[in-house]
Amino acid sequence: IEEFELGRVLGTGSFGRVQVAHHKANKQVCAVKSLSKASIVKTKQACEHSFQKNILQRLDFPYIVNLLGYCQDDRCVHLVMEYVCGGEFFTYLRHTGRFDEATSRFYASQVLLAFEHIHGMDIIYRDLKPENLLLDEKGNIKIADFGFAKQIDRRTYTLCGTPDYLAPEIILNKGHGKPVDWWAFGVLIYEMLAGYPPFYDDDAIGTYQKILAGKLQFPGHFSRRQTSCSAKDLVRRLLTADLTKRIGCLKDGVDEIKNHSWFANVKWDNVLAKKDTPPIRPKVAVCLYFLI
Repeated sequence: IEEFELGRVLGTGSFGRVQVAHHKANKQVCAVKSLSKASIVKTKQACEHSFQKNILQRLDFPYIVNLLGYCQDDRCVHLVMEYVCGGEFFTYLRHTGRFDEATSRFYASQVLLAFEHIHGMDIIYRDLKPENLLLDEKGNIKIADFGFAKQIDRRTYTLCGTPDYLAPEIILNKGHGKPVDWWAFGVLIYEMLAGYPPFYDDDAIGTYQKILAGKLQFPGHFSRRQTSCSAKDLVRRLLTADLTKRIGCLKDGVDEIKNHSWFANVKWDNVLAKKDTPPIRPKVAVCLYFLI
């Protein structure tokens, strides 16, 4: 870590913090995620953080934050990540209130391709939410924070994730797999269009109860033709508790989502190649390490 000059803190969590940094020799700007060894050992999360590093090493995709390297010292494990300087997607969503369909579809299509790639490597993400989506300098998505991601070959039973985005099978401890990411994808689309998640409540227990009750309600502007029927249909089919009916989990897999009418005008090759102009252009005045 001595090779880097650390700057301002970008974020903090239960295990450590993320700082913007630059490499002293080549001047490359990056983000360093420092994880406290003491906290990792205390919470018996050593395996999970090892998984995070190993998973990030394998995932090389345009819409996923890249792991550039890692190192450790006596106190911390340091993950050196690419620096995504456009800020949190969450900030733009909250500032706007809600997105129109074109904006929501643009970002949903990028997340979808990222999930297709992640699932193709038998990895589940399990922590989709606006706070874990970053925007690069041009306004394209980068999925960050793979702390809950897991390589799977069978169902897993860990309760993890953000309450608003948890699938019913996680709450009920039935064992879960890739379908939980498609449920969360439905929640994300709903939140982009509505401005809040579909099962919001003041406390987690209330949220769980609403999720298990399965009563999906759309806000008024959805019914005033401001939101298409195809958007509501896709959200309903993603937020289906029955795994034998949840879109993305059936015999055609992710292709059934990609071929849904809401994505009818999306050219997936263009999405992968980042040929389309992002609807949000971040105001990146300065992306430098010395902003303390």
